[in-house]
Amino acid sequence: MRPAVAEAPWVRRFVIGAAVLSLALLLLLPLLAVFTEALRRGLAPALAAIVEPDALAAVRLTLLVAAIAVPVNTLGGIAAAWAISKFDFPGRRVLVTLIELPFSVSPVISGLVWVLLFGSQGWFGPWLEARDVRIVFALPGLVLATLFVTFPFVARTLLPLMQEQGRAEEEAAATLGASGLQTFRHVTLPNIKWALLAGVLLCNARAMGEFGAVAVVSGHIRGETNTMPLHVEILYNEYQFVGAFAVAALLALLALVTLLAKGALEWLTGRRQGVETP
Repeated sequence: MRPAVAEAPWVRRFVIGAAVLSLALLLLLPLLAVFTEALRRGLAPALAAIVEPDALAAVRLTLLVAAIAVPVNTLGGIAAAWAISKFDFPGRRVLVTLIELPFSVSPVISGLVWVLLFGSQGWFGPWLEARDVRIVFALPGLVLATLFVTFPFVARTLLPLMQEQGRAEEEAAATLGASGLQTFRHVTLPNIKWALLAGVLLCNARAMGEFGAVAVVSGHIRGETNTMPLHVEILYNEYQFVGAFAVAALLALLALVTLLAKGALEWLTGRRQGVETP
């Protein structure tokens, strides 16, 4: 006899079908369109567009910005999650709000803020120009813009887990004479390592795919300050569709690898928790 609270079979089939259809329309169809357009004239033109000097410069710059922003935000996210979950202090809720601020502010607005601060007509622009220091329309501006938009990912991934785990183990380690660094390395880090890796993957994916903030501070200097998303825009505006979709396909592949890695980490985490919980 079917329980009264159980849904009818047709309801389950409808919900599953709606979910699969939504996934196909919102994810699979755009991906298929990107790869189809990239390979419309064959593999050779697509590869040629990727190894073109400006495209390679965009790839190198994207990887460089991510290589700087991700470790910085990893350390900052760990420190923020540790402080919020393990200590009580004035302004704790304010810190949580500040961590979530990049989610509620448009990336374009955050880019404009950096221009207002460090542009030639900005607050610190004349002082920087007098010392021949370039922030906006150079690598430092790209890094700052990326740091802002990617900061929440590591912290927001770790925070729920660390709050759920509580403070008992850390307090026990401190009672036994462990230093703060020893407590983190031997007690906290083993408990959060998989969540930390997932947060780092998300942070890296956003760093490589960010468009709005870096578009404002880059100046669109071809071969110098254009990241991969900006290079795709330039190629598309110049009607070089094969090149645009080829670079976009490369970005899509990076995103797919990130999603697969994140899914594997979540599977490993669930399996580990299942083994440890009889």
